[in-house]
Amino acid sequence: MDPQHYFANEVLKDGAPVTVRAIRRDDQGRLLEAFKSLDRESIYRRFFSPKKELTKGDLKQLTDVDFSDVVALVVAMQTKDGERLIGGGRYATENAGSGQAEIAFMTDGNYRGLGIASVILNHLTRIARDAGLSRFEAEVLAENQPMLAVFQRSGLPMSLKRDGSVLHVTLSLEPEAKPQN
Repeated sequence: MDPQHYFANEVLKDGAPVTVRAIRRDDQGRLLEAFKSLDRESIYRRFFSPKKELTKGDLKQLTDVDFSDVVALVVAMQTKDGERLIGGGRYATENAGSGQAEIAFMTDGNYRGLGIASVILNHLTRIARDAGLSRFEAEVLAENQPMLAVFQRSGLPMSLKRDGSVLHVTLSLEPEAKPQN
């Protein structure tokens, strides 16, 4: 599997066709437009703080990935004006050989509840397993019930550890693994 050229067609819960594909350097403009359409709550849930804009550095970091230590996918929809990014997700390994990666997601508020994060998680899981990863880690605000529900519905064994208002989520990518307590 070549994550740098990853491409798959999917259908959202409302029947809308979308493309799940690897992010590209030329997505900076589309990513900037997608960010501008996000509501404050979505931004806060993703970055854990208010963020009014994406800097050039942010855009470079988000779109210029190596597809080895960092794999980033976007969900794109065709509109009359061209391709529109309506969601995205990524994983990043911190220590080579550790078998774990941190995951994060973002969904356009206008398309929330259509299964975008679940679709991305399924594709990232497939890529991560192929790369030999054994688990995903995520930091999620305890109030972010929709994201926690995505993890719970994923079918991946999950454990939670609370640290104040943040939950540390561990998802096992090993199909036969049992949840950790």
